[in-house]
Amino acid sequence: MSFNFSGQVAIVTGAGTGIGRAAALALARAGARVLAVDLQSAQGEETAALATDCGSDARFVQADVSRSDEVANFVRVAVDTWGRIDMLMNNAGWQGNIAALTDYTDEHFDRVMAINVRGTYLGMKHTLPVMIRQRRGAVVNTGSLASYTGTRMLAPYAASKHAVLGLTRATALEVAREGIRINAVCPGPVDTAMLRDIEAAQAPGQADALRQRRSASIPDGRYASPEEVANLMLYLASDLASHITGQGIQINGGSHG
Repeated sequence: MSFNFSGQVAIVTGAGTGIGRAAALALARAGARVLAVDLQSAQGEETAALATDCGSDARFVQADVSRSDEVANFVRVAVDTWGRIDMLMNNAGWQGNIAALTDYTDEHFDRVMAINVRGTYLGMKHTLPVMIRQRRGAVVNTGSLASYTGTRMLAPYAASKHAVLGLTRATALEVAREGIRINAVCPGPVDTAMLRDIEAAQAPGQADALRQRRSASIPDGRYASPEEVANLMLYLASDLASHITGQGIQINGGSHG
């Protein structure tokens, strides 16, 4: 399946690595103008450069998605540069510490919530007014299998991803008559650096064995690639998904229904 987003403008948060980079590059290849947003400037600049190599008019803005002023700024950059925003890939996230809830610090808990929940909220809060004026737009939030299930040693992350799905469902109802759709992708294990960090913390010295066991438990026998998740994100942002809104769409090789 190929997509054509020529003339459209997309913002991708957490664009420096993993799913965010894959989404930014897929959008670029499909003709979209891409604003790559990330806290890490070197990685974000690299994504913007790669998107430019794909033929996109791509820019980078460094931002902490948990800060309202910084989110408002990258939304303003997109509008000032291209005059519109057609898609928001609200993807930035952090797994937090791998620890039992009783060992969590309040500060780390708050940071997980700030990035994953407040960041999702702020992305929509500042972008939706632009889309409402246009009477058109699509938001894709990045949830997780953890939007539906719990994982030991990742309770704050699971709570945050449940919240992302709740924000998706509720906000979609508010703007459904405005020509705007809001959905969430909810991947199972994805082959990213973030998941490798989680596995290393969960099974010190035995991360490869843990990965093999998890892969074997998935019906199709493997983790998703970032590109596969990006394909689903592009589908949900496209007119092919014109009657889909307020949904959490799982991509997990059949491991959870």
